[in-house]
Amino acid sequence: MSLAKNSPFFVWSLIYICTFVSGDGTNATISEAADKVKVMPTLSPAAMANSPDFKPVVVPLLSLNLLSTFPEDLEINEYCSDLLHIFGQRYVAYVNCLVPAARPVKVCLNCFSSYGSLLSIYNNISSDQMGPGNVSCRDSLLRSDRLMLVFQLHSNVKDLWTRSNCNNCINKDFQGLTNDTVYFMSTLNQTLTCFEKYQQGNHTELCKNCKSTYKNVNELYGRMEMNNTMCIDIEDAMNMTRKLWSKNFNCSFPREETVPVIAVSSFMLFLPIIFYLSSFLHSEQKKRKLIHPKRAKSYTTLMNIQDKQS
Repeated sequence: MSLAKNSPFFVWSLIYICTFVSGDGTNATISEAADKVKVMPTLSPAAMANSPDFKPVVVPLLSLNLLSTFPEDLEINEYCSDLLHIFGQRYVAYVNCLVPAARPVKVCLNCFSSYGSLLSIYNNISSDQMGPGNVSCRDSLLRSDRLMLVFQLHSNVKDLWTRSNCNNCINKDFQGLTNDTVYFMSTLNQTLTCFEKYQQGNHTELCKNCKSTYKNVNELYGRMEMNNTMCIDIEDAMNMTRKLWSKNFNCSFPREETVPVIAVSSFMLFLPIIFYLSSFLHSEQKKRKLIHPKRAKSYTTLMNIQDKQS
C-alpha cells in the first residue's frame, strides 16, 4: 500500500487524536472549576463582615472632600461661621423642647426661653450692623443661595410661635409670663387640686365642693377670651379641665346668664298675644262710642221742626 493511497487515512487519524486530547483537557479544566465552586461556601453578610478574608472596598474620603474647598473670598468668615454654629445649637434646643410639650400643649409656657435665645441669635445674623472686621453675615448666611435654609428654619418656628399666640402669655423680653397668665394658672391649679382631692370618692361630693373653684376659672377664661389675652397653652388647659368636669366627673351647674335669656325669650313669645289682645279691647271701646242717645234725640227734634215749617 503506497503512502499516497493511505494519506487520507493518516489525516483523519491525526484529526481524531488531536480532538480527543483537546477534549480531555477541556473536560479536566471544567471539572476542576466545578470542584472549586462546590467547595466554596455561601457566606451571609454578617459572616462576610467577620471573615478575615473579606475586605470591603473603602472609598477614600479625600476624593469626596476635595470639592468642599473654595477660595477664601467665597467662603464665610470665622465670625459668621460661629454665628451659624450657635444658631444650629439653639435651634436644636428649641425643637427638643417643643416635642415633649406637644401633648398636653405647653409650647409657650415651657419653651419661651429657648425661643427667645434662638430669636436673639437670628437677629444678630440678620442685622445690618457690622461685626468684627466690618463684616455683615446677613447676605452670606441668608441670601447667598436659592434655598435660604437659615431663613426658612426661622420662618417655620416663627410661624409656629405666632399661630400659638404665645405673645399673649409671654413678656416681650422673654423673661417670664404675663400677670394674667400667672393668675390663670394659679386659679387653674386650685381647681385641679380640688379634683384630685375628691376624685377617688363620690363624684357628687366633687361637683359640690369644687363648684366654686371651677366657676372661678371658667369665668376667668371667658374674660381672657374676650380680651384676647390667652395663648394655646391656656386654651388647651381649659378644654381639658372642662372635659374632666363634664365628661369624666359628670358635673354641671346652671349658668347665670341663661336667666335673662329665658326672660327675654318668654317676653318675645307672649308679645304677639298681648298685642292682639290689646287691639281687640281697643276696638270694642270704639264701637261703644259710635252711638249716643242725645245725638239721636236731637236728630228727631230737627226733623219735627222741618215738618212744621213746611
